[in-house]
Amino acid sequence: MLLNKLHNPGELVHYRNRDWMVLPSDNPDLLLIKPLGGSEEEETAVFLPVSIPQEKITSANFPEPNPEQIGSFETARLLYDAFRLSFRNASGPFRCMGKLSFRPRAYQLVPLVMSLKMDTTRLLVADDVGIGKTVEALIILKELMERGEVKRFAVICPPHLCEQWQQELRDKLDIQAEIIRSSTAAKLDRQLPDDQSVFHHLPYQVVSIDYVKADKRRGIFLNDCPEFIIVDEAHTCTLPAGAKSKSQQQRYALLHDLSANKQRQIVLLTATPHSGKDSEFASLLGLLKPEFQKLNFETIEAADRKKLAKYFVQRKRENIKRWLNESTEFPERDSKELGFTLTNEYLLFYNSLLHFAKGISTAGKTINEHTRLLRSWAAIALIKGAMSSPAMAMEMLTRRKEKIEEGDFVITEEDSFENTLFEELDQVSDVPRQDLIENLDFARNELKELEELHKEAQSIFNSKADQKIETTIKLVKEWVKEGFAPIVFCHYIPTANYVAERLKEALPNNIHIEAITSELADEQRKERIELMGKSEKRILVATDCLSEGINLQDQFTAVLHYDLPWNPNRIEQREGRVDRFGQAAPIVKTYVLYGENNEMDMFILEVLIRKVRDIQRSTGVSISIGENSKSIMTEAAQRLLFNNKKDAVQQELFKDTDETISNELELARKKGENIRSIFAHETVDPATIKADLEAVDEAIGDIKTVEHFVCSAVQQLGGSCEADGKAGYILRPQNLPAHISRCFNNAATVKVSFNSPTPKGYIYVGRNHKFTELLCQFLIALSFEPRPEYGKIARVCEVQTDTVATKTVLVVFRVRNVIKEVSSKKESIAEEMYLWGYRSVNGKTETLEFKEAKDLLLQSKSLSNLSAERQQADIRTEMKRFDEMKHQFLELAGNRADELVSAHSRFKELIGGRRYEKATPVLPPDVMGVYILMPKPQDL
Repeated sequence: MLLNKLHNPGELVHYRNRDWMVLPSDNPDLLLIKPLGGSEEEETAVFLPVSIPQEKITSANFPEPNPEQIGSFETARLLYDAFRLSFRNASGPFRCMGKLSFRPRAYQLVPLVMSLKMDTTRLLVADDVGIGKTVEALIILKELMERGEVKRFAVICPPHLCEQWQQELRDKLDIQAEIIRSSTAAKLDRQLPDDQSVFHHLPYQVVSIDYVKADKRRGIFLNDCPEFIIVDEAHTCTLPAGAKSKSQQQRYALLHDLSANKQRQIVLLTATPHSGKDSEFASLLGLLKPEFQKLNFETIEAADRKKLAKYFVQRKRENIKRWLNESTEFPERDSKELGFTLTNEYLLFYNSLLHFAKGISTAGKTINEHTRLLRSWAAIALIKGAMSSPAMAMEMLTRRKEKIEEGDFVITEEDSFENTLFEELDQVSDVPRQDLIENLDFARNELKELEELHKEAQSIFNSKADQKIETTIKLVKEWVKEGFAPIVFCHYIPTANYVAERLKEALPNNIHIEAITSELADEQRKERIELMGKSEKRILVATDCLSEGINLQDQFTAVLHYDLPWNPNRIEQREGRVDRFGQAAPIVKTYVLYGENNEMDMFILEVLIRKVRDIQRSTGVSISIGENSKSIMTEAAQRLLFNNKKDAVQQELFKDTDETISNELELARKKGENIRSIFAHETVDPATIKADLEAVDEAIGDIKTVEHFVCSAVQQLGGSCEADGKAGYILRPQNLPAHISRCFNNAATVKVSFNSPTPKGYIYVGRNHKFTELLCQFLIALSFEPRPEYGKIARVCEVQTDTVATKTVLVVFRVRNVIKEVSSKKESIAEEMYLWGYRSVNGKTETLEFKEAKDLLLQSKSLSNLSAERQQADIRTEMKRFDEMKHQFLELAGNRADELVSAHSRFKELIGGRRYEKATPVLPPDVMGVYILMPKPQDL
C-alpha cells in the first residue's frame, strides 16, 4: 500500500524493463499502469502486497531528445500527430471523446449535456428518424462510463434489433456486449460459474424486451438489472389508452418497475413518442418522472413545460442541418406518387369483391347498428387485403372458405370481436388480421360467391393481368439501371412473396432479390441482408417487420411503397431506413404506388397521406394514426360500400365520418404543435458546446489530422495511400510492417475513407481504428529506437525555411494533468500535446504562442540540408539554453492546468454546476522534440 502512495497518477515508472504511466486506482493495493505509447488493451495491474523483489517498481524520467538522432523535419509533424491521435483521455470536459471511434456532430451533444445536468439520467430522446438517436445514447453511456458513474448497462430493444445494437456498441465504443434472448439464453446460462442469473454476471447486455417482459423472467431481471438502461423503440412500451392496470401491457409493466428504482439511469429512444393519444404519451413520460403521467397537455402551464423540457429532446431534421453552422449532410429525397390503372379483369374482380363485401356488411335483417359497423369494418379489411395482390386475395378467400366449411367461428360476441379487432393498433405486423373476416358467423350461402371470387383471383394470378406488379417491375428495372438499390415495402407476407417471385421472373439473374418477412427469425433476416450487401445489384422486398429501427442505408438507396399504409407515420418509418444520416448516396428515391381507378387506394391517398404530408410540410409535426383506426375504417366503409342513394340508411349511419377524420387530423396537428412547443432547449448554449468540441479536436486531432497522418505515415513506412479522385483513397499496405498490414488481412489494395458517413465500398479509418492506432504506436517507437529500413522520426533537427526571419526554436511537449472531482476521490488523467517556442528579436528572447508555434510546425518546409555536425552542435546549444528557460516552461505547464480548470468551469456552468473539478499538472512535462528553424541564407 505504501508503494502505491509513492507513485501518483500521471507519473512515470520503470517496471519489467519498460516505462509505464501510473493510472488512477480505487484500490490502494493495486497499481494500475499503462505502457508509454501503449494501448488500453495493454493496461496492467500490479498487486503490491505480493510484488516480486526482483521486479522492483522505480520512478522513471521521460528521455530527453538526443542531439545525435537527427531526422527529417517533415517527420516532426508525424510525431506530433502520432501522440495526439494516440491519446484516449482527452483534456476537454467531454471525457469520452478520445475513446469514440467517430467524431460526433455538435447537435448530437445536446442530449449529453442534458444528461450531465441531472443527478440521475432520465431522458427521452425523440429526434426524427435518421438523425442519430443511437449515437446520442452511446455518447451518454460512454461519458458516464468514463466518469466512473456507470460500470454495467443493458440495452433493451425489440428482438430484431439486438444484433444491430451489438454491432453499434462494438463499432462505435469498442464494447463487446452479449445478446440475451430466447435463442442465446441457454448457452449463456451454461457458461455461468454459479446460480446467479446471466443479468447479474454480464456487465454489458443487449436484451430482447420480449424475453424479459414475461412474468417468470421480469423479477429476475429487476433484481439483477444494471444501473444504466437504454430502451429502443420506446413508443411500443406505452400503457394503452383505457388500460386499467399496467399488467395489460407487459412491456410497459417491465419499464414501470425498472423506473421505480430512482437511482437507475434510463434513456428512452423513439422517433414517434406521441401516438395521438395523450394518455399513452404521458405514460411514457411517467417513466422518467411519475408526476409527468398526470400532466394535461391541453392545459399545461409554463412551469410544467420548463420542468418537462429538461427530460425530453425532440428535433426535426430541418433543425439540425446547419446547427452551429456545422453542415450535416442528408441525401436529397426524390419523392413521387406513381399511379397505375387496374386492368379490366382486375376491375371486374374488384366489383365482384365489393358486391360480396356489401353482402357481408348488410347480412341479416335483425342486426343492430353496432353489428353493422363491425361487419362493415370486416368487409373493408377483406377489400384492403384482396387488392394488395392476387396472392393475398387467394390467401384470404381460401381461409374464409375453409372457416365456412368447417363451421369454425371463434368469436361470435360483438364486444369480444371489437376488442380483438382493435387490439395492439400500433404494433408492426405483416400478419393479416384474419379475424376481421373470419370470426363473424355469416351465412353459409357465401360459399358459392367465395369460390367464384377465388377463381377470379386465380385467373388474374395466372394470366398476369396485374398492372400493379407490372408497373413495379418497370420502375424497379429503371432504378437498378440508374444504380439504385430499392426496397419494396408490402403490408402482407403473401404479397411480399408474390412480388419477389414476379421480380425474379422478370429481371436478370445477376440481381440479388430477396423477400424478408416475419416468417424468418431475426438472425435469418440479418444474415440475408448482410449477404445482399455483398451483391453489386440487389432488390429487397420486405414487410413492415423491417420498417422500424433497422439501419439499411448501407445497402439500399430507394423505397417503393407497394401497399399504401393506413398509418401515415409508417411511410416516414419505412423511408427512414434508407434516408438517414450515414446514407452515402446523394439522392434517395421514395415513391408511393397507387391505383388510379382503385377506390381503396384513392381513399387512403386523399384522406390520409396527402393531408398528413401537407400538415408535416406546413408545421413540421408528424401525425400518428393507428393502422386500424376506427374512424378511418368507418370512413372507408362509407366511401366504398354505401356511396349511392339505395344505401341511404347506411349513409345516415356513416354521415359524420369524413368530418370525424378531418377533426382527428386537426386535433393530432394541434397536439403535435403543442408538444413540440414544450421542448425547446434554449438552456443548452450552442456556443459553449462548439468551443468545447473545437478544444477536443485540437487536443486529439480532427478528421483532417487523421487523413494527413495516415497518408504520410504509410508513405514513410514504404506503403502508399493515394486519393482515388472519387470518394476516398487507395491504400497499398503490403510493404508496411507485418503486424500493421494484417489490419486489412494482408490485402494488396484497400479502398479507405476518413469521412463518416463512409461511401459504399470503402472502409472507414478513424482515429480509433486499429490501423491508425498501430501506425501511431510504431512511429512513436521509431522516434526512440530508429530502424534503418523505415528512416528516422525526428525528435531533433535544424532546417532552413522561408517561414521565419530569425532563428526560431520550437519545443513540442506532452502535458499530463490529474483531474480530481472535489466532491469525491475519483481521479482521471488528461493528456495533451502542446507547442511552445522562442526566438531572438533585437537581442531579446521572445516566446511564441501556441497557434504561431503550431503554424510553423505544420507549414514550414526544409529548403536545404545542413550538415549533421552543425545540426548537432546547434541543437546542443539550444537545449542548454532551453534548460535555462525551464522556469518559463514549467510555468506554462501550470497555465495549461489552469486552462483545463477553466474549461471545466465553463462546462460546469453549461451543466448547471453538477461537478467542480481541479487539475494538477504532472511536472516536469515530457519534452518530445526540439526543432530549430533558420531563415534562408540571403535573409541572414
